[in-house]
Amino acid sequence: MIDRNETASEALRDWLETTLNGTDAAFEVQQQIAPRVGAHLRDDHAEVIFWTPELLEQRVPAGDVFLECLQPDSTPDLTRARQNIRFTRTWIAMDRVHDYSCVSIDGMDAGTRDRIGTFYRLAWRDAAGDWHHILDPMAWSLPFGAFAPAEFYDVEGMLAARTDGDYWTQRREGEVAKFGPPVNIQQIHVPTATAGGTLASLTALYERLAEKVAAGAELEPAEELFAGYDAVQLLPVEPTTVYEAGPAFWEEEDHGSDSLTVDLTRPDTTNWGYDVVIAGMGTVNPVLLESGRPDELLDFACALHNFPRPKKLVLDVVFGHSDNQGTNVLNSNWFAGPNMYGQNMNYRHPTVRALMLEMQRRKVNFGADGVRVDGAQDFKWWDPEVEAMRHDDEYLQSMSDIVQQVAGTSYRPWFVFEDGRPWPQEDWELSSTYRAVIEGQRDSDVFQWGPLTFAHNTPFLYGFWLSKWWRIREILNHGSNWISGCANHDTLRRGTQVDTKLNVNTRLGHTRMEILDKAYDNPAIQLVTYAAFPGVPMDFVNASARASWGFIRNQDDKYGVKVVAEEAISLKWQVDEYSYSLPQSFPRLKAMGFEDRESLVRFMEFLPALVEVTDYDLNVIAKLLSEVDPALDGPRPLNVSALKDIARAWMDDMHEYCNVARHHAGLSATQTHFNHQLREFRRDRPWLRDNLGERDRFDYRRPVDGTVLFTSLRHAPDGEQVFMVAHMEGGETGEFDPLRLPIQGLEGFGWEVALRTAQVGSDFIGGPLSLHDSMGLVYTRRPR
Repeated sequence: MIDRNETASEALRDWLETTLNGTDAAFEVQQQIAPRVGAHLRDDHAEVIFWTPELLEQRVPAGDVFLECLQPDSTPDLTRARQNIRFTRTWIAMDRVHDYSCVSIDGMDAGTRDRIGTFYRLAWRDAAGDWHHILDPMAWSLPFGAFAPAEFYDVEGMLAARTDGDYWTQRREGEVAKFGPPVNIQQIHVPTATAGGTLASLTALYERLAEKVAAGAELEPAEELFAGYDAVQLLPVEPTTVYEAGPAFWEEEDHGSDSLTVDLTRPDTTNWGYDVVIAGMGTVNPVLLESGRPDELLDFACALHNFPRPKKLVLDVVFGHSDNQGTNVLNSNWFAGPNMYGQNMNYRHPTVRALMLEMQRRKVNFGADGVRVDGAQDFKWWDPEVEAMRHDDEYLQSMSDIVQQVAGTSYRPWFVFEDGRPWPQEDWELSSTYRAVIEGQRDSDVFQWGPLTFAHNTPFLYGFWLSKWWRIREILNHGSNWISGCANHDTLRRGTQVDTKLNVNTRLGHTRMEILDKAYDNPAIQLVTYAAFPGVPMDFVNASARASWGFIRNQDDKYGVKVVAEEAISLKWQVDEYSYSLPQSFPRLKAMGFEDRESLVRFMEFLPALVEVTDYDLNVIAKLLSEVDPALDGPRPLNVSALKDIARAWMDDMHEYCNVARHHAGLSATQTHFNHQLREFRRDRPWLRDNLGERDRFDYRRPVDGTVLFTSLRHAPDGEQVFMVAHMEGGETGEFDPLRLPIQGLEGFGWEVALRTAQVGSDFIGGPLSLHDSMGLVYTRRPR
């Protein structure tokens, strides 16, 4: 029986009243309440608190507010694509305390790894007798997404069962430990990292890799992709938007007061992770869960921490904006008006501020060592006194001040912020220092994304490296607290959107695909990043695997065709005739009539132009495309519905095409091994993270003479020297001896070749040689 626990409900109500009526500042009061908001297992009952200012605003009587508990009559199978489940419904009266609704309940089943818990939501009745619902944005488990009832979950039991306790015990330091930066990072998008596309399949990959590493076994190229990293940063794993035009993952048929039948669909949206709705940020996107259990994120953290050489987990969190869909699941107090992504968050509201920080705390308590904050320049508030937007740096400081509790260890994680302020100001590429957060925070180890890591970097265009020389000098002098490297989810995506008519570096490859792949998995760039630049290097697995990538989101109905029109140019960069012809490639588009690549290319040549000239009038676009002579391939008739179907097929096909597992057969064992060796070289020399010292040298060979040749000489605290030479772009150098270049500190003997790119040859041990595009070497010398 699900029933109200009167004693516990009274105690909960009294606690809320006492806390809210205290003398502390409003934000401090909300910080005390936030950890208890949502549904929690307390002893043998459920404690539930909802923040419900909308009920006060709409003058809903307290007697019309209930917790609606939904108990499945048969156990849902969260691994099934679709099923119909009948639920028994119980309404439990809730108490109102100011703008909160609360109750304590006996009889609710708490979900676990092996058991489905009771689903719940707040229900209120209007004067006409009609029912309305409020969902729990602070939920611990959302098997059917943020727009469906939450599942009551035994989170404490889940966290207590973690298997990496020794890892955390070894990291206890004082009252509160402060975690520092990793040596290097691998960035991973869970749905495209493995064939399975889930956290469980990614965990299995790391567990198999750990066994081979522990046994000293030789790694396959596909395994070397994931080896040698000190940390793994997952692209956001929070719940994202859902299909704008449906179907919903929870479709219910009401049978009356005590039961309803629900048509349940396993969430299957494709998204690159950044289209969040804020609701549910404390738990895991069900699309990423093979079992539908949030335990999978915990399992992944444990797999990393139990690795033979433990790896750190860095979570990417998105609190700088909400997609417009967020307004369908959160009350209006959460938002401060529209922006280019959807909605600004109302950071100055004490309750919103406290709840968002609490969401962050809950997510990191899964066991993250670090946090990457997306779009920190978007954390702003309107200052009426000066009538201008201000950056909320106090909120950013609050994010990094949170103390986490994992396996008995209290700690503050390492923080890295993506902040390109004054972006989106037009001159941001010139005026951004990429140090605004670093200089404003109290901790000395706070990081930001550096200027070659932020968006809009195109290393496949001639002249790129010398045009960025001023930024490179900044990296050398200020980069110790920057993330470095050119290949991440943002730069690779921007690269695929570049006009193919620009001055492309054709020395990188014979086709556009080869050029793009080599630009973002370039041996010379990797040498500079790992053997010369300060900071923390980061690689995106899709770039390292030379797999495709782009803006992947199949939920749009209104603007889906426009998004595809903007992404269509990636067809020229990432898909050739052979790749398109493979049976597993683009099956939906082929079934719609685009049987070969050229037919799709022709259609995509017209679409972007018509989107622009018609001001995105879908009816006119469909009409004009239908009248092209000779006729375009594709579905018939070509109407608005067909255009939307094409857009959806493009996104779903591209999502599958970008999966790293599909590119394993094309991996170069030589390249993956070289990259792995380079990562190990960096791990053995953590001092390379520091800015260049007085004796260090970094420059390019002058005169250029058509070749951009970077050189670097760095000195370790123990006296070791590391010398690097890398051909970044241009023609051949002609024969020269790198060790005879006029660089102060290079003189003398004792140098040994430590690393060489594949084209140099494994038999090269020194002397003159000629370098061409993307070649390079690293020498080391120990003190005598």
